[in-house]
Amino acid sequence: MRKQKDATKKLALAGVLTAVAVVGSLLSIPVAGSKCAPVQHMVNILAAVSLGPWWGVGIAFCASLLRNLMGLGSLMAFPGSMMGAMCCGVIYAATRKLFVTCMAETIGTGILGALLAYPVAKLLMGAEPAGLFVYIIPFMISTVAGSILAYGILVILEKGKILGQLQKAR
Repeated sequence: MRKQKDATKKLALAGVLTAVAVVGSLLSIPVAGSKCAPVQHMVNILAAVSLGPWWGVGIAFCASLLRNLMGLGSLMAFPGSMMGAMCCGVIYAATRKLFVTCMAETIGTGILGALLAYPVAKLLMGAEPAGLFVYIIPFMISTVAGSILAYGILVILEKGKILGQLQKAR
């Protein structure tokens, strides 16, 4: 019975985080000629810390799928968000360090996800990107902002002893 209750809590939290990511995609701030949309990156880190890497990847996939179905995103959301979620989830599981986890999200989305976005744009979207590294700066701007936001939230949750309660079902 306890295991089923924990699974229900995980699924409920995953649903809430997915919804936050989808609704949060409506929020973007123009920065240096690109759209800074930090909420997905924040969600990636919150999911990694509270649920684990595979839940984080699943949340990133579901949020990207829903955003695309609703016309709120592009196919490039998949490699960026999923790579960031995987990297920060694996790093948090290995280190349990919030700052390092935020850095892993930044590298996962900002560099690896941006590099994976190039073939998605070229092959699946029919775009002609200027080069392999063209998406790194815009992805990096969003992920750094989201990582800072997540770090602040997690520090507050940790000080309030809420983070430990979220992680108990893990």
